[in-house]
Amino acid sequence: MKKILFFAAIFFSLTTFGQNKAKALLDEVANKVEGYQNIYIEFNHKFDNDEADVHQETRGTVYLKGDLYHLNYMGTEQIFDGKKVYLIIHEDEEVIIQDPSNSEEETLTPSKMFSFYKNGFTYQMGDLKTVKGIKIQYVKLTPIDSNSEIISVLVGIDVKTKHIYNIVEIGENNTITTLEIRSFKTNQPISEKLFIFDTAKYRDQKNYVISEPN
Repeated sequence: MKKILFFAAIFFSLTTFGQNKAKALLDEVANKVEGYQNIYIEFNHKFDNDEADVHQETRGTVYLKGDLYHLNYMGTEQIFDGKKVYLIIHEDEEVIIQDPSNSEEETLTPSKMFSFYKNGFTYQMGDLKTVKGIKIQYVKLTPIDSNSEIISVLVGIDVKTKHIYNIVEIGENNTITTLEIRSFKTNQPISEKLFIFDTAKYRDQKNYVISEPN
């Protein structure tokens, strides 16, 4: 009995150490990002489901400044000014204004890219891989909620720069969603207007239909 308890204690200690080490690495990445004035990212977004034979890949860009962001993705723009989310759909000449509490609660938004791990997950150090000559340390996140549609999330971290290289979300029905960062630039000379939605520009100059919340 004493031997069983001894080995159980060792296993628990190693597991706790692994979780602490994994979270410490994620915290290091998040803290480093918080020190930048702004960030510009070019990324690939991939969605794969072998069962349904669905494979999609789209490129996008995003500017980040604290919680503020300006995202260009799939022919649309999305701006968060700290209060509202503005979804600009150019093809339909429409702007949808949303409350962030409704539009961002369950999704990985740009402003959550480096902090989403802090709530709702357990942590585990994953594999150390060499990708395109870059050493990438993976951290595996597992949702605490057993009813979550997400099975696990792999966060790949560049060992040298401590920047995120990719985020791989494995969901139900064998779906794999991958966000791969192609370019990561910091402290760029950008205009504050980038994070402000100009109502007159779209309503008066372009005659877009603007839908506002009640």
